[in-house]
Amino acid sequence: MKEPSARIAEQRRFFQSGRTRSLAFRLALLNALKSAVERNEQLLCEALAKDLGKPQLEATIAETAVVIREIDHVCRNLKAWAAPQKVRTSLLNFPATAAIRPEPLGTALIIAPWNYPLQLMLSPLIGAVAAGNCALLKPSEYAPHTAAALDRLIGEVFDPRHVAVATGGPEVVQALLQERFDSIFFTGSARVARLVMAAAARHLTPVTLELGGKSPAIVDADADLAVAAKRILWGKCFNAGQTCVAPDYLLAHADVKEGLLQRMTALLTEFYGPDPRQSPDYARIVNPAHFERLVAYLGDGEIVAGGQHDAAERYLAPTILDRVSWEAPIMQEEIFGPILPVVTFTDEDELAELVSRHPTPLALYYFSRDREKQRRIPARIAFGGGCVNDTLVHLVEHNLPFGGVGNSGLGRYHGKASFDSFSHRKGILNRGTWFDLPLRYPPYAGKLARLKQLFRWF
Repeated sequence: MKEPSARIAEQRRFFQSGRTRSLAFRLALLNALKSAVERNEQLLCEALAKDLGKPQLEATIAETAVVIREIDHVCRNLKAWAAPQKVRTSLLNFPATAAIRPEPLGTALIIAPWNYPLQLMLSPLIGAVAAGNCALLKPSEYAPHTAAALDRLIGEVFDPRHVAVATGGPEVVQALLQERFDSIFFTGSARVARLVMAAAARHLTPVTLELGGKSPAIVDADADLAVAAKRILWGKCFNAGQTCVAPDYLLAHADVKEGLLQRMTALLTEFYGPDPRQSPDYARIVNPAHFERLVAYLGDGEIVAGGQHDAAERYLAPTILDRVSWEAPIMQEEIFGPILPVVTFTDEDELAELVSRHPTPLALYYFSRDREKQRRIPARIAFGGGCVNDTLVHLVEHNLPFGGVGNSGLGRYHGKASFDSFSHRKGILNRGTWFDLPLRYPPYAGKLARLKQLFRWF
């Protein structure tokens, strides 16, 4: 790739040419991207398997299929989203009309992580292209096969003056963040997000930050334990727990904890067999550093199930840890791996207090059969988004905005929220000339009382 400054200058010129503002241009490229993903789906899944040991079913439903469905949803609705939205005007501005016009921001930088390296790159890109922007993409060097596949895919579809890929390590990100963009979209850790935000502040660049946190799965005393056990384990073990919205820890009511753990232990064998290492349906840890970090957590509680690990394969079995202290290292930071620590609560007030010990999580999952508690508990606790009686699946609802709050993120995307994230909503008032109230013009003597009266009326 060219030097960042040269590539960004090219993209600015391309954006200023006005080509990206055409609705037909945007739709044509989104459909071309969809066709390219469909055409290369097997190659993309193979790259994901090389990087993360990702099973093809997980690669399909969480990466390629999500992207394809997102494009379909955006293409069906883009004309309506991009149309000027008429709004009412007050009599103070009579005669006038007013409208909000969504306009592209310009050139966006999109930085994607390694855990879902395809989806978390292309989903924001769909929003950027739909809104009429140019984009420079930085995939993670921790998923090199997928980064190379993305580079080829983007090159098939886009003019590099419109969308281009910058591969490489941290030094590439550092160089890109020295440049001025019109929008930055970052998915990753809160630690790196602070660096991104500090760099963006130099140019007053708007940012969208999709982060993570300690997302609890809460099982109340009246929950359906069979369903809760199955859905929590699936959410925790999907992609070997390397998911920003994975259930980070289990907060079980003291009355049902033992029964719940028994069901979970049996389900692990049902899901992955007696030796998950041999299962074709279980992923691997991304690199040795993350593997060592996760293995160090195994001593933070009593292993109820799992715990086996092999550094050569970067294999860590799905693991349930009981008798975990809130002060243990595993309860201080997001785990991002297939270890589920278990803690308990006894009533609603204690539950809210325990969750609030951590910064606001990206997700929360609450399991109960009580309709009133299904409404009350999620309303009482702050979190980005989540589910009642399930895990993860709120991500695939295109009409739900996705994002965190506070330490778990800033801004929203998915569906229309993606379009809005990369748009400026420009407000324009169009006034008629046939009536012009003389009260507004100098000299002001004797007009103040009448103007105050007009403001009260209108």
